[in-house]
Amino acid sequence: MIFSRKSIFAVIFSLDLGLSLIPQLSARANDGSDLPPLLGDLRFAQVTPIGIQIANILLGVDFGVGMSNIVGSQSSIVGSLPPGSGPGACKNSIDLCCLYYEISRELTREFRGPTGRCNDQARAAIRLGFHDAGSWSQSLANAGQDFGGADGSLAMFQEEINRPENNGLQGIIQLAQKLQKKYGVGMGDLIQYMAKHATVTCPLGPRIRTYIGRKDATRPALPGLMPDVHSNASINMALFADKTISGHDLAALLGAHTAAKQFFVDPSQRGFYAQVLLPQVPRGVFRFFSDKSVSENFFEAIEWNMFAINQTHWNNDYANAYIRLSLLGVNNINYLTECTQTLPPAQPKFSNAQDPNLDG
Repeated sequence: MIFSRKSIFAVIFSLDLGLSLIPQLSARANDGSDLPPLLGDLRFAQVTPIGIQIANILLGVDFGVGMSNIVGSQSSIVGSLPPGSGPGACKNSIDLCCLYYEISRELTREFRGPTGRCNDQARAAIRLGFHDAGSWSQSLANAGQDFGGADGSLAMFQEEINRPENNGLQGIIQLAQKLQKKYGVGMGDLIQYMAKHATVTCPLGPRIRTYIGRKDATRPALPGLMPDVHSNASINMALFADKTISGHDLAALLGAHTAAKQFFVDPSQRGFYAQVLLPQVPRGVFRFFSDKSVSENFFEAIEWNMFAINQTHWNNDYANAYIRLSLLGVNNINYLTECTQTLPPAQPKFSNAQDPNLDG
């Protein structure tokens, strides 16, 4: 049976693993697409509370921001410290998230500039998270090439680091390698943790629910799986559809350009995504052709306009979409651990948050 977003019914996984249909509007806006697919091992069974929780997020009937009331979730605990915090505090701890409290403190120092805003390191971390996770394809996975995705390969194999689309990521990759060596955590987990930490460090950014326990790469991801900023909407939407990412989710994910800068597509210009809808961008603002093209596509244009005027709407949709992206290629989702509580708190209000002259 295939359910459509056009229906008001949403699939909810109950704790006894049964399926029930309840008359509930999706937590996501209706863009006319089919109910989104599950990923990895969740396609076959949801055998743990964390698997059920993530399945609900992927289906769009629970929010990916750290505000859940699901039993056992710690995602509403904001920035708390582990008992006996300090050097070596996690040595004998059974808390799988313990080391991430220490990593979080280091990342806050790395990602926050003198004005309290996120800096270029934070923006690079968001881009690194996209590029590592995005190098995966459902059709290739179905054909027996189920590798790549959020497995840390981008920071583990020089062949992948040297690809043209990853130009400019060398500095943040070096930071990831340093932290991985220091703390001994998985590289796939660390890259996604860094991206989510950077997102919430940026003013008004969502505090996205965060999971660890991925298996690291044993080979580089296949080339040719990342989008081209010069491509039109139909090309990029087909590319992302093969990653199980809908046009709706793609429109939300492109909002990361709000925090990002580009240096290598056109080094003479730097800018923000917020001006994409303007007939003519202001001087000094850079607009990717691919962003503009997606913003003009029918269903995506509706969402794009809503994102432009409603920060909470974008935060919720971006969080759900990014969780999907961060789990591409992950086949042990049932056995992940939530560590959202180790992230810093969100900054829902920030003085002069939209002032482009304040940087870092």
